[in-house]
Amino acid sequence: MTLIPWRPWGELDSLRREMDRLWDQFSGAKPTEWVRGEWAPSVDVSETKDTVVVKAEAPGIDPKEMDTTLSDEILTLKGEKKREREEKGENYHIVERTYGSFSRSVRLPAVVQEDKVRANYKDGVITIILPKTEQAKEKSIKIEVK
Repeated sequence: MTLIPWRPWGELDSLRREMDRLWDQFSGAKPTEWVRGEWAPSVDVSETKDTVVVKAEAPGIDPKEMDTTLSDEILTLKGEKKREREEKGENYHIVERTYGSFSRSVRLPAVVQEDKVRANYKDGVITIILPKTEQAKEKSIKIEVK
């Protein structure tokens, strides 16, 4: 019989770390993502001095059928990737591509000018450019030497 040291706080520490991770995911401490449905497009969120840029992979999705909304610094992409399945005597052995509706929301890292947002679609990637408000732009402060 092997003795194992009892660490009464070890399990609680592991639980605390997992709860912290979940809290960070939903509290907005990081770019928060909520995913509903079986799949959602992968996104990149980047920031420059003047803009926030969101890129979402959406191959096989008609951008005209996507719904993109912005509310309280949360950008939401909704759409559906339709199945292109024609079964004419085909026997599928592997089916890995995902289909169906999705909803993907991302908390933006800065306040943006909602009326100046631009979006384009090229090669299966949606690029959304969101100009920051003047208040959200980083400002340099000059330090005077006396």
